[in-house]
Amino acid sequence: MTELAALRAALSAEQAVVYGYGILGARTRGGDRRRSRSALNAHLVIRDRLIALITAAGANPPAAQPAYRLGIAVTDRASARELGARLEQGSAGAAWDLIAASGPGTAVRAAAISWLADAAMRGESWGARQALPGQPS
Repeated sequence: MTELAALRAALSAEQAVVYGYGILGARTRGGDRRRSRSALNAHLVIRDRLIALITAAGANPPAAQPAYRLGIAVTDRASARELGARLEQGSAGAAWDLIAASGPGTAVRAAAISWLADAAMRGESWGARQALPGQPS
């Protein structure tokens, strides 16, 4: 996968994560709501950075879809926390792909490593049990 293809795939993943956190935030309360708002803001920053990187490469960023399939219905606190963990797993997987596609010592790789580390911490806060989420098998 080329770096540009990985950037585009990461953007598509982040757009889905942003959508998911919109759903999650509407269905949480208290600390979970604050956690979802903080995560949403972090993913909005990543999304915007990916758009800038794709645009700087002379390409058009893929448009966000109007809706995304989340794979889980959020009906209670446990399912909300599970969705949060899954969203971070998806973001981490895209970061791994971007790390693999980018060159050593590049700004893109450094950003993707940072995004992966942040996804791991956010995922853990939602109860994810995998130390390095999204790690390729």
